[in-house]
Amino acid sequence: MAPTGPAVIRMKFFDFLEQPGTAGNLLNAQTSPKLRRKLTTATAALVLLVGLADFLTGVNVSLQAFYLIPVALAVVVRGWKSGVVISVACALIGVAGDFLGASHSGSVLLSVWNATITLITYLVLVWLLASLLRLQHDLERRVEQRTAALASEIAERERLEKNVLEISERERRIIGHDLHDGLGQHLTGTAITGQLLADRLQKRAAEETAEARKVVGLVKAAIDQTRRMAKGLLLAEIDAEGLSVALAEFCTIISEQHRITCTFVNREPAVLLSQETGVASHLFRIAQEAVRNAIRHGGAKHIEVRLQLESQRLTLAVQDDGRGLPPAAQRGGGLGLRIMAHRARLIGATFSIAPAPGRGTLVLCNLPHDA
Repeated sequence: MAPTGPAVIRMKFFDFLEQPGTAGNLLNAQTSPKLRRKLTTATAALVLLVGLADFLTGVNVSLQAFYLIPVALAVVVRGWKSGVVISVACALIGVAGDFLGASHSGSVLLSVWNATITLITYLVLVWLLASLLRLQHDLERRVEQRTAALASEIAERERLEKNVLEISERERRIIGHDLHDGLGQHLTGTAITGQLLADRLQKRAAEETAEARKVVGLVKAAIDQTRRMAKGLLLAEIDAEGLSVALAEFCTIISEQHRITCTFVNREPAVLLSQETGVASHLFRIAQEAVRNAIRHGGAKHIEVRLQLESQRLTLAVQDDGRGLPPAAQRGGGLGLRIMAHRARLIGATFSIAPAPGRGTLVLCNLPHDA
């Protein structure tokens, strides 16, 4: 939301202060000569106006404080040197007004002393104001430097997070290929060898035939499990229509592998997602990581993965009944949490993890969605 009212005035004033030039000089070389003349004329006119008023009021009424206005204006507009000049002029005009006034009856020494004190006061104001302007200029320069450094650090962090995500995906694919082409083939060969051995034992009517076939069954089960694991690691880009199917299948596999209850609830079957940024794939990976964290770290026995569209926001929720979140000091910002949050940022979603109502953990990923 754009700033309004006093905020705009402050922003414009400080933008004016940022113009390059000597410390405390708000007008740089690019300022129009016309504006310079106007401001200089205004300052001189203000000095004369206050001097005239001082003369007319006489010595009984002091207007020395009003001379501070043109002195301050001179410092702000032209710099500290102009402030010194205007300070001397104001002091002299004040003394002249006292001497020319009809009611003047004081000594010359007293008038000079008063003028000196007044001049010192003006010069102190010039020094303070110039110092403040210089400090303000230095502070803004430091803020700009810190902002640039912070922006660079944020960009570097985002680059590292992207690299970590790419490395994670690459290592995931490598492990998936090793499982499918290496361990899977090896287990298949083992199952064939075991089957041949069981057939030979059966021909001999050996008592160990049943045990051999049991071993073959276990190896085949290991082959099925390896294939499911490899399939999860070698997941290709999911299209929008396939997200619900992939989540449902993933929940079924998790339930079988870990012997827990993992259910998928789809409350919006016709959700259409953008394919350009791989939204569906990122959502699936977030759900995958959240479920595995619930099992690995939370010891959950019941997990619900929910996908719903409400108020033009697509929500992916993963809720479990595990031990819940450890204290922040113990969590330490795990890599899995950072990767999930980074995936959410990539697709323009918000990510949060908090204790679930009652018990366990609730992971939420909210994505703006046009109906």
